[in-house]
Parts: sequence; C-alpha cells; structure tokens
Amino acid sequence: MSKRDYYDVLGVNRDASEDEIKKSYRKLAMKYHPDRNPDSSAAEAKFKEAKEAYEILSDQEKRQAYDHFGHAGVDPQAGGMGGAGAGMGGFSDAFGGIFDEIFGGSRGGGGRSQVFRGTDLRYNLEITLEQAANGAESKIRIPVLSTCEPCNGSGAKPGSQPKTCTSCSGSGHIRIQQGFFSLQQTCPRCHGSGQSIDNPCTSCGGEGRVKKQKTLSIKIPPGVDDGDRIRLAGEGEAGIKGGPPGDLYVQMHLKTHAFFRRDHDNLHCEMPVSFATAALGGAIEVPTLGGVAHLKVPPETQSGRTFRLRGKGIKGVRSSSPGDLMCHVLIETPVNLNEQQKNLLREFDKISSANQATHHPRSHSWMDKVKQFFE
Repeated sequence: MSKRDYYDVLGVNRDASEDEIKKSYRKLAMKYHPDRNPDSSAAEAKFKEAKEAYEILSDQEKRQAYDHFGHAGVDPQAGGMGGAGAGMGGFSDAFGGIFDEIFGGSRGGGGRSQVFRGTDLRYNLEITLEQAANGAESKIRIPVLSTCEPCNGSGAKPGSQPKTCTSCSGSGHIRIQQGFFSLQQTCPRCHGSGQSIDNPCTSCGGEGRVKKQKTLSIKIPPGVDDGDRIRLAGEGEAGIKGGPPGDLYVQMHLKTHAFFRRDHDNLHCEMPVSFATAALGGAIEVPTLGGVAHLKVPPETQSGRTFRLRGKGIKGVRSSSPGDLMCHVLIETPVNLNEQQKNLLREFDKISSANQATHHPRSHSWMDKVKQFFE
C-alpha cells in the first residue's frame, strides 16, 4: 500500500514554512492523540501518519531528500536518509511540554535541563564559472552566536554555578491543582530549564552565548552548480545551555559570465561569423574554459546553426565525464561600409536575385507561402 504525500497528510503546501508545518502538525496531533481517542484505531493511525510526516518535513535535510525523491529518498530500505518514526526528536521539538501540561505526567520522570541545539545558518556565496568548474578555496566572514568563553556557555559568572530552581525543584515544570484536575505546566521562573542563575556572567549577561565575527575557509569542489549547498557541520550558532552547535550551509550562486551560459554540465556560447565565412566556409577560434578551440565552419552555414564541441563543457560533481560546449552561430551583418563595398554587395544581390530559388531557398519558400496566404 503506497503512502500518502506528507504535505497532503499535514494539509500544507509544498512551499510551507517551518512554522506552518509545525502549526498544522500540532492541530492534527491534538485531534487524533490516543489519549483523547482511546478506543479509535483510525484516530491512532492518523496520529502516527501525521507524526511520521512531521518528522520528515521538520528536518531540513530529510525534507530536501523527500522533495527530490519522494518516499524513496527517506526510506532506509530504499537507501534513503532514514525513515520516519526512528525517534521522537521531531515530536518532542514540536510540542515541548504541551502533552505533559494537558495529559499530566513527565516525559522521562525527573529533572530536565533544557538543552537546545544551535540554529543552522545559511551563507550565499557568489562564485565565477571558472571557480565552479575547476574548484576553488574561498574565505567568508559571518556573524554568529558563539559559546561564551568565560562561563563556557553556562551563563553563570566564572567561579559560580547555576542553581537548582527553587520553584520546580529542578523538574522544569510545576503542578497546579484545580478541583478534581491536576494540571502541569512549564515553570514560569526558570522557563523549563530547571536551573536559575543568581550571578550571571558579565560577558554574555547570562545567555551563555555572545555575538562574534567568524572567518571560515570554504573548499569549493569542482563541478558545483548554481543552487548547490556545502554543509559545514558544527559551524552554525552555538547551542543553548551547552547544547550542540548548528550547521552552516553555504549556497552557491554563479555570476553571469561574459561568454558562456551554463546548462547543467553543458555550456552555451554565441559565435559571430562573417557573411563571407558563413557562405564560403572557414575556420574560427572558439573560447573554452580550457583555452582556445578551432571550429571548422562548413560552406552555406545558416544563422542559428549549433555546433557541438564534445567534452568542452563542465564535469559536474556527480558526473563521470564532462559535458559539451554548444556554439550557436550568428551571421554578422557588416557595418560602416565604404562605397566600393556597397557597390559589390549591390552587384552580388543583383546576380543572386536572378536565381532566387537557387541562392536563397529559404527566402524563396517563405515568399511563396506569403503569396498563398494572401491569395
């Protein structure tokens, strides 16, 4: 039985933001949660389906793999990035303590110190076509939240330590009795961290992180294309309360080239050819990324004709061989003619007009069609 599209399961568009996906998932999970539907197997199935969809679409890498390859891209049996339902990470991130507050009980029973992974960052890097083809090394400078060195990310002044929150005894939540019901909610004093800081670090103000400018060296592999991303693990923002850092994604953007236009592994260029060379034939020089190539133009070449130079394109990151260079011929009309040149062209045109069908077959055929149209 084939699975439903994850976007359809959550009822969101394919370009939905992370907040839209999370909001839709929360709504479905609250509706179909087994604690609210204890005797409904259909509700349980829908809850699991929504949870699976959220765990894929809330993960940036898994979502990208799903967008490109569908379920096969995230199915471990198909060689994907890992199937949904492998863990409770996405579920816990989306809800935090919501189900604890509504249904009671603790997820893990005991104190919980809120440790969060740092935010992922993206940097847009402009590179030339030559850098994309041959590879390069580039240095970038980015603003980032880094772990505060004096307090080592704890937020407490050096020589002191965070203390257990007296309101929740380090559990991160408090229980409120309302009649027959007992409700559990996040501790308002420590905001769920289970700890309080009496002497905050003067360098970071108790946040555990400070703003810095970081310089990184990026190795651009040969063959990258516009829109490709390079992931630098652990180079994102520092985590909160000692959590792991996020990642940095460097996205490639190709600058416009003076001669070439890239189409995956192939390159395209326009080559102006003189009227005489196009009519009589001849050899022209064509620029390539590796130097100059010689192209033989056969007689009677028409404007717009394309010549393929095999292997003169770009070898992509995932390609086994380089692409081709496509040369598009443009017949150039001469300008700034002197009187002698004009007379020669008039004489040539007079001679050619005497036998239009032989010397200008396309023009002659086109005129015949125009006559038929008006007749």
